Amino acid sequence: MCWSATADLAAGTVICAAGAAACAVTLHRRRPRELPLAALPLLLGAHQITEAVVWRAGGGTGPATTAWAVVALPVLAVWVPLAVLLAAPRTARTRLLAPAVLGAATAAGLAAVLATRPVSAEIRDHTVGYAIGLPGAGWFLAAYLAATVGSLLLSPDRALRRLGLLTGAAAALSAVLWRTAFVSTWCAAAAVCSLLLLLRALRAAPPAGAAHRPGRPGAPAG
Repeated sequence: MCWSATADLAAGTVICAAGAAACAVTLHRRRPRELPLAALPLLLGAHQITEAVVWRAGGGTGPATTAWAVVALPVLAVWVPLAVLLAAPRTARTRLLAPAVLGAATAAGLAAVLATRPVSAEIRDHTVGYAIGLPGAGWFLAAYLAATVGSLLLSPDRALRRLGLLTGAAAALSAVLWRTAFVSTWCAAAAVCSLLLLLRALRAAPPAGAAHRPGRPGAPAG
């Protein structure tokens, strides 16, 4: 993320808390298919905390750098479109299969690269740049964004489409302002945007049959 290890740590802690709350609400409302989506802020918050460790290590090629790259690249490439697919109503799942398959294929390619090439991080003023030596980086980036942002934009859920617009705009802004630290700044922006998922969980209607009934639990209405 921009600025410092302290900013990453503070932002990551807040976003993790929001993710934990979204998961709790989702479980309480008995929506297990939406749990991967609700857990996304938790994952992204932990990701920012991991980058705080990279900051404090001064960059380099340590375990925190590798862990950060694994989450940023293959994990998110498959997690986001799959979570959107699982949360979608049955009638919308067909059109969401394409980004899910693309995300899985992109994640496989990125995982293969990470398994064979070292990842290094470099502190650049108020950003962190990551170097992987990714062959065909432009194609990988296009497929990655099509799978992640594209799945959100294709969702029938208005809140997820809004999240897709925000993360897409954040990607464009990061590419223009922080080209040498694009992945880091975009992941940070996406983490902040993911706070919308807590609002989405809180606004979701309770499951059918869960309406409040007067009287004590189990007592007949009358």
